[in-house]
Amino acid sequence: MNRRLFLISAAAYSCCLYAGKAYANAHGLPGTEMDSGTANPPSPAAERERFPVSVDEYKLLDAEYLPQLVDYSTPEVAGTIVIDTDSRFLYLVLGHHQSKRYGIGVGRDGFAWSGTATIGRKAKWPMWYPPKAMQLRDEEARKWANGMPGGPRNPLGARALYLYQGKTDTLFRIHGTRDPKSIGKAVSSGCIRMLNADVVELFDRVPLGTKVIVLPSTRPVARTKKPSNEALALEKKRRRDKKRMAIYRRYYRRRNRSALDWFRYDGW
Repeated sequence: MNRRLFLISAAAYSCCLYAGKAYANAHGLPGTEMDSGTANPPSPAAERERFPVSVDEYKLLDAEYLPQLVDYSTPEVAGTIVIDTDSRFLYLVLGHHQSKRYGIGVGRDGFAWSGTATIGRKAKWPMWYPPKAMQLRDEEARKWANGMPGGPRNPLGARALYLYQGKTDTLFRIHGTRDPKSIGKAVSSGCIRMLNADVVELFDRVPLGTKVIVLPSTRPVARTKKPSNEALALEKKRRRDKKRMAIYRRYYRRRNRSALDWFRYDGW
């Protein structure tokens, strides 16, 4: 290669390199390996989940309850959440007559809720505080009166979106579930259940203040049989007897403690 050809090649290379750098700076692109001094720092890694969120739960659902894009006409603006309790669907309105649809579980008859609210709070792997009414009718809930830590066994699942009307907590939530088979059914105490993978996605897509519309039911859902007065009286008597026996056991245990200690003496 003669000297003239070398100088021409070097000048062309310099022009190309300068043009590449100028284009990258103008368009906010990271630098090349040759320009490591101006390269953008790598973005921080996404926050890792405290507990695993499995997509294998989708295998337990009917195809209609899988998340999917659907045609959905509504006067509501994009970003609104519309919940159809009869069809067991939650719609995230996208605009242009389209929505992202998710399968949900809804409240039993007698506990179902409807109305308009906003998302006033969001929580990842939330604590569960069972309402007092639930504690009265559910022995398992009474065990967690002071709160159940977040985790795979927590009824609220991986995420919770708390519904407020103004500054008042409605006590109803959109949340995950530890029971994926409940999706498509009316089994909850009024709250809206989603698969953990679905509620994680929804959690990331909607901000605080998002409008939520829960449509009223137009057909009966799973109805729980109201206990008779006789059954209520028997249950009340059973609890009273159980409490009385516990008192007797504690009394006789304290009374006979010295005799029991005597029999346990190692010298005999």
